[in-house]
Amino acid sequence: MMNSLLRLIKISNLRKTVIALIQIGILYFFSLMGNYLAELFHFNFPGSLIGMGILFTLLRLGIFPFKWVDIGGNWLLAELLLFFIPSVVAIMQYKQFFHQEGLNLFLIILIGTVAVMVSSGLTAELIIKSKGGKT
Repeated sequence: MMNSLLRLIKISNLRKTVIALIQIGILYFFSLMGNYLAELFHFNFPGSLIGMGILFTLLRLGIFPFKWVDIGGNWLLAELLLFFIPSVVAIMQYKQFFHQEGLNLFLIILIGTVAVMVSSGLTAELIIKSKGGKT
């Protein structure tokens, strides 16, 4: 009984992992499609934004079901911090710049963080109010 339960759990985890990988592939496809369109039409902003904009539009119109990307997207969001590690390591090459401009950079980061927090909070409140106070 216990062995079959453990095997079922392992199969369930494997199935969820495969679904997540397929969904990440779908998200990557939209990113590639956006990059292709940005190159084709010579846009001055990242193609991945175009791809995510297309995905967002398809999701909002109900053409593309959310369940096709929810597990993979949630995994990517959960692991988002890991994607910043290479950037932080690369920044260490510019120690002298940080010694000279550290205070300015700190203030910019602080102001930007506060702006994002305030705008996110206000947006969340507007969404909650538009739904009649239901979360």
